[in-house]
Amino acid sequence: MKNRIEEIRKANGIRQEDFAKALGVSRQTISSLETGRYNPSIQLAHNIAKYFHLSIEDVFLFDE
Repeated sequence: MKNRIEEIRKANGIRQEDFAKALGVSRQTISSLETGRYNPSIQLAHNIAKYFHLSIEDVFLFDE
């Protein structure tokens, strides 16, 4: 599963450290998400989308 987390985060001028703190996860988790090495739980995916006021589908790209 691909995602737009890094793109959206940078467009909003948010550092990985600040984003991680807001979500209650480590900076390493954010890094792993952005590079595609880690797929989030549905709860974390929801929290990420909610943080940016977007839908999960706007952040995460699902292959058909």
